Amino acid sequence: MTRGRGEPARSAEATESDDLYEKLKAYEGRAAAVAGRGKDPVNEPMIRHWCEAMGDTDAAYTGPEAVAPPTMLQVWTMGGLSGHGHSGRSEAYDELFALLDDAGYASVVATDCEQEYLRPLRPGDGITFDAVIESVSERKTTKLGTGYFVTTRMDVRADGEPAGTHRFRILKFAPARPRPADTRPRPTAKRPRPVINRDNAGFWDGVAGHQLLIQRCGDCARPRFPWLPGCNACGSPEWEAVEASGEGTVYSYVVMHHPPFPAFAVSDHADAAGPYAVVLVELAEGVRVISQVVGVPPGEVRIGMPVRLEFRRVDEELELPLFRPVGAGVPGGVR
Repeated sequence: MTRGRGEPARSAEATESDDLYEKLKAYEGRAAAVAGRGKDPVNEPMIRHWCEAMGDTDAAYTGPEAVAPPTMLQVWTMGGLSGHGHSGRSEAYDELFALLDDAGYASVVATDCEQEYLRPLRPGDGITFDAVIESVSERKTTKLGTGYFVTTRMDVRADGEPAGTHRFRILKFAPARPRPADTRPRPTAKRPRPVINRDNAGFWDGVAGHQLLIQRCGDCARPRFPWLPGCNACGSPEWEAVEASGEGTVYSYVVMHHPPFPAFAVSDHADAAGPYAVVLVELAEGVRVISQVVGVPPGEVRIGMPVRLEFRRVDEELELPLFRPVGAGVPGGVR
């Protein structure tokens, strides 16, 4: 490789990477597997196991006219765990991986796959396939490390007829070196501030006074929350603020695990970066409020759990309406 006048000199590492990439690119279009054959024909027991594992109860996958779920396309081509599982793999495929291993890119992780379905697979179909090394990317740097993405394309046939195409992409990489721990003090995390406007200012005035205020239509008397400038039932602009009792039940919930937001870990049972439960509480008045449950581990929140309102200061500037379980049989609950 030559460089023109005025171009900066390339490092030895960059030059070595370019040379390796040229060698890897030479494998594009070469066979990865030739005349491969599925170890078993499409069969009902495997379809049943797959559906049970996936929780798929579609009627198309049972009975005398059953077909295999399309997403099982790769299943019928897999070699298994035995040493003879990949007898159809080509020398070119092994050579490509040996090049990467020898260059230090010995770790591997699957990244994604793409499938195209051409015809249904039925019990008894014999599966054959060929595969090709479709592409090798330039060297990429990821959070896992630096390496190359290798894509193979497998053309699957059922009793000799084209049945589908399966593209599988992996990253062959050299693991990134762990970074030294950041020991710098971090600012205390705070909740996002609520956006207060003329339509919801009354609600936040109520929170400041330890009242959970909802609206009641002045014409049809229907309660509503969140606050709106007009009734979504009859369209009336007339309304009054009403204090809710604070009694309710968990209508729905989700436990957030990742990414961690320390500012939201307000449960008595959660650490600063642990999971927390976001709940939709149905109040006794018939409206629903998004909030959090405190006083119980996030994993023990349940739909139908009775809860009661309490106000909690989550930082020096912000106080919020949260909910605590009630009832003698509820861990962390109050009577």
